[in-house]
Amino acid sequence: MTHGFESKDDLVRYITEHDVKIINLWFVDILGMLKSFGITPSQLEEALEEGLGFDGSSVEGFARIYESDLIAIPDPRTFQILPWRVDGQIHARMICDILNPDRTPYAGDPRNILRRNLERAEELGFRSFMGPELEYFYLKASDDPTTLDHAGYFDLVPDDFGTELRHRTIQSLQAIGIAVEVGHHEVAPSQHEIDLKYKDALEMADATVTYRYVVKRIARENGVYATFMPKPLYGENGNGMHVHQSLFRGEQNAFFDGDDSHPLSKVGQGYMAGIMRHAREICAVTNQWVNSYKRLVPGYEAPVYVAWGRRNRSALVRVPMYKPGKEAATRIEFRCPDPACNPYLAFSVMIAAGLEGIREGYEVPAPVDEDIYHMSETEKTARGIETLPDSLYAALELAAESELIQTALGEHLFTKFIENKRIEWDEYRTRVTGFEVERYLPIL
Repeated sequence: MTHGFESKDDLVRYITEHDVKIINLWFVDILGMLKSFGITPSQLEEALEEGLGFDGSSVEGFARIYESDLIAIPDPRTFQILPWRVDGQIHARMICDILNPDRTPYAGDPRNILRRNLERAEELGFRSFMGPELEYFYLKASDDPTTLDHAGYFDLVPDDFGTELRHRTIQSLQAIGIAVEVGHHEVAPSQHEIDLKYKDALEMADATVTYRYVVKRIARENGVYATFMPKPLYGENGNGMHVHQSLFRGEQNAFFDGDDSHPLSKVGQGYMAGIMRHAREICAVTNQWVNSYKRLVPGYEAPVYVAWGRRNRSALVRVPMYKPGKEAATRIEFRCPDPACNPYLAFSVMIAAGLEGIREGYEVPAPVDEDIYHMSETEKTARGIETLPDSLYAALELAAESELIQTALGEHLFTKFIENKRIEWDEYRTRVTGFEVERYLPIL
């Protein structure tokens, strides 16, 4: 179970009493890739007081070689006993904040970036809550895309090993204090989804990177491979991460307005309008890989049209139907992100876009409740329905000119992120693929 200590002394005492052998210190690089180093309990007090130094120039998007010294400070509130034993020993993890040698927050630390955007929300009187739904596939191996089943949406079949793995994963998540709302088989063969119960955005970003690790760990221990790759299988739906989000003032959901027909308050409408107006430019962060744009194509479940609706799952933003007595659950659902993003940065740009909509009083457009996939181009144009970028290159061109993203991420991380993604695009566009060899080599 999770413990999350405010007191250093309480944490040290707990670790001693429960014979924890290794504490794994986690952080992510700018791409959201998990980094870790392990310490023994004898090193913990020094780590909490002084932090542990490391070479930032070896971490993607972090410091340049001549300014490479960085410090990792574990956050005691993130302490969790891991739900498995390593050689019979108890291991734990804590998530770190990254500091400069002078103890100031490091500008390239994604966790610090999200905290800064949450502080901007707090200046307006809001706390941000997120509830992501992450999809993933179980495959035979990382180099073998064979699925484990031929089941579909919500199917339960007796020989579905993936369902058993999903149940074990849910139990492990619950054991470390990550609340799960529901888990089920998704539309594509061997595709699954586990939805996390909404919580504070920073806690949820921590939970998301933990969730991805637990899914992969449980799969590996059982001889299969789990992937959050946005589009691993040709001709099948890809993996999405629909993000439910809302703002609270104290204990009250600032998105709720019982007199409105949605029922979204002016705050909720402004936030949604901000997400929609900036959706195309933040796409490079919420969908950060070349492969992400093979999921964002018309005809599959991933939304590509900038519109909103109540029941319309072809729209980019959905407002779930209100249930009387469930005011706290009033929210919007942003449907284009994929689960391979860096959640700290993705949440940051979503919050930044939403707050911009509130501050500037953006007007929410009329809802679209028809299936946009069946509209003509003329009709979409007449209704002002734009389309998301169709490639990482197109997304980067928009992101590189975005003042909103630069403000949300800060100059250092913004510059490093754009540089990294442009290198990825260049590597992709110059690569000769199996498709080209198969199609063109025999005839050209």
